[in-house]
Amino acid sequence: MSDNQIVSNRDGSGTMQLSAEDAARIPAQFFSQVYGWMAAGLAITGGMALFTAATPALQQFVFGTRFVFIGLIILELVVVGFLSARIFQWTRAQAQAAFIGYALLNGVTLSVVFLAYTADSIASTFFTTALMFGVMSAFGYFTKSDLSGWGKLLSMALIGLVIAMVVNMFWGNSTLNLLVSFVGVILFTALAAYDTQKLKQIAFIGVTEGEDMSHKASILGALTLYLDFVNLFLFLLRFFGRRR
Repeated sequence: MSDNQIVSNRDGSGTMQLSAEDAARIPAQFFSQVYGWMAAGLAITGGMALFTAATPALQQFVFGTRFVFIGLIILELVVVGFLSARIFQWTRAQAQAAFIGYALLNGVTLSVVFLAYTADSIASTFFTTALMFGVMSAFGYFTKSDLSGWGKLLSMALIGLVIAMVVNMFWGNSTLNLLVSFVGVILFTALAAYDTQKLKQIAFIGVTEGEDMSHKASILGALTLYLDFVNLFLFLLRFFGRRR
């Protein structure tokens, strides 16, 4: 009996007791959906980035004026914000469409990577990112340690990183750029573990609130880990990428 697990609704209004077997099986099934959607998102983004980089007319539209590119970045932030805040009020189809739409939009803006760096360095950096992310995500999934204490520190580090990046856009200091890149790698490596453990805690949402809710939670989880992966890749590319 001591191996059983108690799960509750998100609002704490109800509880359910699960056997040890179900307590292990349910997170595994949930993460198979999370990683599946995450992999699909990365594939869509990569394919769209390659298509954009190979289409001169689309390149001209995206990069021809600074306002269009900045507008696309702002649109990405809006989509992520709405998806994160409203996903449980949307239908499953709406959640899926928003995630796919964001992955496509991100592919358009990330096409600059294929224009700036050699294909070999992009590929090697991608595989390095996949290895680092995989190790840290597995750590977050299997560790018995409580990583919730990392939350405030990681949030503060993320805010500081954004501020430093904005400052260096105007300052252009090479030393600060190197420091920002180093901190970015450490931060998003840690977030891969932290976010994975957080997602494991909501993996049982399908037990208490239904399969549809579980599916939408898996899309939100995929978005979270997708963002960790992409940002880790971009910061690693600053170190390992070879410019054309």
